[in-house]
Amino acid sequence: MKYEILHLKDFFPALGENGCDAALTAYLPDNLTEMGRDDETRPCLLICPGGAYGFCSQREAEPIALHFLPDGFNVFVLNYSVAPHRYPVQLREVAAAMELIGQNAQMWHCDTERIAIMGFSAGGHLAAHYSTAYDCPEVRALFPDSKPVQASVLCYPVITADPAWAHLGSFDALTGKTDRTQEELLNFSCDKLVTAHTPPAFLWHTAADSCVPVMNSLLYAQALAANQIPFELHVYPFGEHGLATSDDQTIDNPSAVHAYDRAWLPAAKKWLRVMLSPVRG
Repeated sequence: MKYEILHLKDFFPALGENGCDAALTAYLPDNLTEMGRDDETRPCLLICPGGAYGFCSQREAEPIALHFLPDGFNVFVLNYSVAPHRYPVQLREVAAAMELIGQNAQMWHCDTERIAIMGFSAGGHLAAHYSTAYDCPEVRALFPDSKPVQASVLCYPVITADPAWAHLGSFDALTGKTDRTQEELLNFSCDKLVTAHTPPAFLWHTAADSCVPVMNSLLYAQALAANQIPFELHVYPFGEHGLATSDDQTIDNPSAVHAYDRAWLPAAKKWLRVMLSPVRG
């Protein structure tokens, strides 16, 4: 397996302004040449850890990546810029990661028609935001050929900026202010950005999440349904926010973990195999 850490500013100098130093970590399995698979390409999974746009959680980075490698994915973890760096730098960094994957597709054996993005908490907001706004003017200003993803996996995601359900700390860090206009509320609420062209999504949340209310996932699922976009939604009755792999590797308090919370991993893998299959259904 190849393991690489790529600093985005080394490839896209404009992203290094104001001290930004986002990094893309690539986990790239070797092709099995003895089985005649020299030129085999793989689907790709781009992971955005959570952290309220104030840090990137280690628990939602490599431990997640290592779960998906055995299932035939090339996996990439994006440690994107956080506060004091503000929007739209994070969205541009996702576009840059997509650009790098495309530029190195042949060497890395990436199937660029089968790329999914996965995000946790605020990283779920970033993943959903890119899924719905990859071609917005703020991104296209630096990446005029920015590419869409084919699927998203959103894990207890921050979705809405509506104060009734929002995780306000994430938006405070993202925007650098606490008073947002109605237009900003709409622009940062991913459920309001869903269209008929939004990619399918797998969502999971716990009903007991007291940090990011489950309504965030429900609002996104409702928007997908209204636009006839395929989705799968799992709401587990118990469990705190930030369960990650839902085991003792990523949870400080084992009593906070319920066996059914761990079910999201095999369910997401199965869903991705279907959604990223050349013949869906």
